[in-house]
Amino acid sequence: MKILITGATGLIGSEIVALCLNQNIAVNYLTTRKEKIVSKDNYQGFYWNPKKNEIDTNAFNGVTAIINLAGASVSKRWTPAYKQEIISSRVDSLQTLYSALEKNKNNTVNSIVSASGIGVYPSSFENYYNEEEKEVDASFLGEVVTIWEKEINKFKQIGLEVSAVRIGLVLSRKGGALPEIMKPIKYYVGAPFGTGMHWQSWIHITDLSRIFLHILKNNLAGVYNGVAPNPVINSKFTKQVAKLLDRPLFLPNVPAFVMKMILGEMSYLLYASQRVSSKKIQETGFNFVYSSLYAALEKA
Repeated sequence: MKILITGATGLIGSEIVALCLNQNIAVNYLTTRKEKIVSKDNYQGFYWNPKKNEIDTNAFNGVTAIINLAGASVSKRWTPAYKQEIISSRVDSLQTLYSALEKNKNNTVNSIVSASGIGVYPSSFENYYNEEEKEVDASFLGEVVTIWEKEINKFKQIGLEVSAVRIGLVLSRKGGALPEIMKPIKYYVGAPFGTGMHWQSWIHITDLSRIFLHILKNNLAGVYNGVAPNPVINSKFTKQVAKLLDRPLFLPNVPAFVMKMILGEMSYLLYASQRVSSKKIQETGFNFVYSSLYAALEKA
């Protein structure tokens, strides 16, 4: 098996690459920075520029599957210009891949599994969401995922098996949200957000990476939630991080209006409540290494 990965040098991509190489799965990867192109045994980089629809089609040589992780981070202030960047980075990447595969009829690619997000599910304190949910969150995140998955599904038109992983809060100390969550707690200024009763659906980065490969190895199509089996409310999540860091929590909860003044519309990320089920991926035979939040935090 040889896999082409976009976003391979990012947080999740780096973990998937390490997992692939550990299992002797060859990896080609696409990068927008030519200085990041390296050539090693089972690991070969190629240049692309999705904004200009440019791609080195040699990246497809011998590849049977694509893992798509390309897209600008949503954890940055949502100015009108950056909102457009969040959307266009996802759409441009998928459209560049699609057009290249469509033109190169002799390629060996038969499947694509792409990142997506649980932000598509409506914010709710009561609901427990699975992949069959049709209602979409009336937020910018809901809009992003809707557009994203529409582009992902277009690959069915050229005969590929298509899968999407709706990713929750990824636990890794190497980057992403967790180090930012830990920082104020570490310096004795941490506190739950709002009432602290909103749900957080999390996943350890190792399990998330394993889900991507599990989907490819088992030829699974469709949407799968990339979350661990035991979502928790924000107050419990915050207490578990404080316990890990051996820090007290003595400040009052942070009201939504305070974070909105600081972060603008992006503060929605801190207060949205999505309790999301992992049942579908588990029913395919996937077993989580980290189903307990505290154990996942310890090993993040």
